[in-house]
Amino acid sequence: MTLDFDMGPRAGELRIQLRELIERELPEHFPGAFTDDPADLAAAQRFCRVLAEQDLLCLSWPEEFGGAGASVWEQTVVREEMWAHHEPRGAQYMGVNWVGPIIMRHGTPEQQRRHLPPIAAGEVIWCQGFSEPEAGSDLASLRTFARRDGDGWLINGQKIWTSYATMAQWCFLLVRTTRIGEGAVTKKQQGLTVFLVPMDDPAITVRPLGTMMGPHHLNEVFFDNLRVTDADVLGEVDAGWSIVGDVMAFERVGIARYARCERLLAAAPHVLESRWEALPAEVTARWVRMLTHCRRARLMAYRVVSLQASGRIAPGDAAAYRIAVTRLDQESAEVLMEIAAEAPDTPQAQWYRQEVEDHWRYSQAATVSSGSIEMQRILLSRALLAAGR
Repeated sequence: MTLDFDMGPRAGELRIQLRELIERELPEHFPGAFTDDPADLAAAQRFCRVLAEQDLLCLSWPEEFGGAGASVWEQTVVREEMWAHHEPRGAQYMGVNWVGPIIMRHGTPEQQRRHLPPIAAGEVIWCQGFSEPEAGSDLASLRTFARRDGDGWLINGQKIWTSYATMAQWCFLLVRTTRIGEGAVTKKQQGLTVFLVPMDDPAITVRPLGTMMGPHHLNEVFFDNLRVTDADVLGEVDAGWSIVGDVMAFERVGIARYARCERLLAAAPHVLESRWEALPAEVTARWVRMLTHCRRARLMAYRVVSLQASGRIAPGDAAAYRIAVTRLDQESAEVLMEIAAEAPDTPQAQWYRQEVEDHWRYSQAATVSSGSIEMQRILLSRALLAAGR
């Protein structure tokens, strides 16, 4: 398959524009939105509104939904620059990368009018209610249940590992609406439904979970007789599994993890100054290898972006990229930790060590986030076996 990886005539100018905005609009040494300091979240929210005002937040969305109608390659530039600089959009990337596109694809006109403008304006944060204590990688085994109650539904159950639940206004919630063996439901992937629910409902309780990644990343969410209506159903009742497949395809390529790896690796010789030449040859060889792996992950991401834009993406395509970028995340983090330990005691080096440590902590969770690596290997293996038949 031949691909043109030319990002278009505006890509270079767009990168400069985004970097200037980051430097001008964010505090120096901005650590990202997910800290104990509310000012960091406020800074991210302000930055999202600035991006929205300049038609940069939802760049590739259709104009009718609040976007600029730009190419997927320009949106890819935005993803790369954001992730390279501590994702200054905060949790907004979820709404931009997959919640909005999924509502465009499966939502009713009323749902699109209600939910897409706030996402495009950078005014709302979403969380994803998928994983449960007994249903992580095996998501279809979830137990949270919505039962019919008059003209609506009552939802009861628990979600876990829910990122950003403490700050989100809305939840993209997957529940079971028909049990296996009832009606035409014979498989666990059947009988599942997506609901769009407000997080400020008193029937929802959020409990933060401590993690080395810091606050806001992981939470438990409990639903105690949460009342919803048919208007909150995304797509068809009992047909939520097909939506989940679309979500995973968007989600797994939406984060340009390789961009942060590449920026931190490229900065290392400058930060270490004269100490760079004293590093063991084995360390610098691994550093070079990681830069090569950054390029590999970038090209794999571009292939998936191209396939996604043409509507021809398959689970194996996204899985292969996800495996490569997760390994890059973790292996580059190990090399960077060794390099950062040799950095001089300067303000620049101190901030660099903090960035590297943050990258290392986040990389440890990459094994299970957005679907475990074991599941990605299964998906890729199935795709390869099917292609060989």
